Amino acid sequence: QLQASGGGLVQAGGSLRLSCAASVRTFSNYNMGWFRQAPGQAREFVARITYSGSATSYADSVKGRFTTSRDNSNNTVYLQMNSLKPEDTAVYYCAADRIYSGTSYENYDYWGQGTLVTVSS
Repeated sequence: QLQASGGGLVQAGGSLRLSCAASVRTFSNYNMGWFRQAPGQAREFVARITYSGSATSYADSVKGRFTTSRDNSNNTVYLQMNSLKPEDTAVYYCAADRIYSGTSYENYDYWGQGTLVTVSS
């Protein structure tokens, strides 16, 4: 089970940090992804981090502004979002998979419930 939190309302240029807490015994075996879905739009990749944290990648639209990290001792993955823009407004989801570590949301087996991020201009 994945529980995302940390969303809210922020002005453009502001920052938020999302957390995703996992209720699994072997969290360190799971690759994690962050995705987002704006109203009327398809779910899109935001960031990913491998099970060990040794590799990350980002969508071009967030590169240089967002950073994902994980704390395997606390079963938590984070998404630090800086310099937020109105176009970042969406429901943000975390996802987990023991094998897949790519950018396609269809291939992740486990999902959190999502947390809403709203960026005002």
